[in-house]
Amino acid sequence: MRAVFGSKREVYVSRLEAEHLYKVFGKRPDQAVRKLENGVGRDELRADGTTAAVIDASFTVEPGQIFVVMGLSGSGKSTLLRMLNGLLEPTAGRVLFDGQDLTTLSPRDLRAVRSTKISMVFQHFALFPHRSVLENAGYGLEVQGVARAERERRAAEALELCGLAGWEKSWPDELSGGMQQRVGLARALATDADLLLMDESFSALDPLIRRDMQDQLLELQKTLKKTIVFITHDLNEAMRLGDRIAVMRDGRIVQLGTAEDILVTPANDYVASFTQDVDRSRVLTAGAIMADPETAFGTRTDGGKELRDAQDVIAAAPAVVSADAPIIELFTPCSASGVAVAVTDDDGELIGVVPRARLLAVLGEPMKPEIPAQSPQGGVTAADGAAAGKEVAAHA
Repeated sequence: MRAVFGSKREVYVSRLEAEHLYKVFGKRPDQAVRKLENGVGRDELRADGTTAAVIDASFTVEPGQIFVVMGLSGSGKSTLLRMLNGLLEPTAGRVLFDGQDLTTLSPRDLRAVRSTKISMVFQHFALFPHRSVLENAGYGLEVQGVARAERERRAAEALELCGLAGWEKSWPDELSGGMQQRVGLARALATDADLLLMDESFSALDPLIRRDMQDQLLELQKTLKKTIVFITHDLNEAMRLGDRIAVMRDGRIVQLGTAEDILVTPANDYVASFTQDVDRSRVLTAGAIMADPETAFGTRTDGGKELRDAQDVIAAAPAVVSADAPIIELFTPCSASGVAVAVTDDDGELIGVVPRARLLAVLGEPMKPEIPAQSPQGGVTAADGAAAGKEVAAHA
C-alpha cells in the first residue's frame, strides 16, 4: 500500500499482502492457472484430474488487525492460510510480509521467518504429551535457540497472559480442552511473532469453552495488538472476532469487508444464506446503521419541542451512544421514546442518529431493508410493532 503527498513520497506497507494467489494440485498446474484466468471453471479442471484449491485470492491485512477467512469445508481457506507462511508454495501470485516477498525466499530464510516472525495456532492443540505445560509453551523459543532461563521466563509470561499461571508444571493430559488450546496460544505468543495464523483454532472446543477462548483472544488483542489471520467455518465467530472478513467459496473470495458490510449488503445469495441466522442485534453497531444527524432537525420531542440543532438532538435523545455500540443496546431507549438515539464521537460531537423506524428496518431483510411506516405521532404502527416483536424475540 503506497501513498504520495506533494513532493514528499511516503510509502506505507501493509503487514501482510496476498497478490493474486493460486494453488493448484494435480497435473500441469501452471497450465491450469492460465485456464482459470481465461474463465475455465473449477469443475472442468477437476474432470481433468486437477484441483484448484485457491483461485486469484488478493487482500491486505494491516498491523494490529484481526482478518478472518471463513467458508465451508473445501472452500480453500486452510490452503490459503498455509501459503501465507510458506508451508505451501503458491502455484502463482505473491505473499508480501512487511513488504518482503516470501515466495522468493530460500527454504532456510523462510524457516527463519516462520520461527521468529510468524506463529501458527492449530485446530488440534499439537502439544507434546511428554513435556510440561511450561516446556510446551516455550517450545518455539527452544527451536529458535533461546537460552533456557530466558525461554522459561517468556513462556511463563505468555501462560499468565492466557490465564494459566500456576499450571506451568502440569502435563497436557491434566488440562481441559480449553486449557490445552490456551497452551497452544501461549506457545505462539511466547515467540513474540508479528503475525499469528490461527487455523480453526477453536473449532474442536465445546460451545461455552469456545466462546471463552474468543473472549480471551479479544482481551489479549486489546493489550498485544497482534496481526492475526483467523480461519473459521462459523460466521458468528467471524463476525465476533474479525475487523475484516473474507468469505470463500470454491477457492475464490466472494466477498471482502467488515462484519457490517457482509451482514447488511451480502454480495450474493451464497453469502446471504450464511447471514440469515446471525444475531444481527449483537453484530451491527450504531455507527453502521445511523442516519445523517440533520434528519433529526425539525422533528419534535414527545413533548412537542422542535429540535433545531445538534445540541437539541443530544439533549432530547433517550440515549447517547458511541458509534461502536451494538444495536441491542438501542432497543430499550428506542421503545421508550419517539426521539432518535444520538450517536457521538470521542469528543462528544453529534455524528449521527438512529430513529426507531431505522432500527426496526435493519432487523429485517438484509438485501432490501424497508423503513416501516410511522403513525401520526411519530411512533411505529401496530403492524410494525408486531413484526418488530417477532424480530426481537428471535434475537433474544
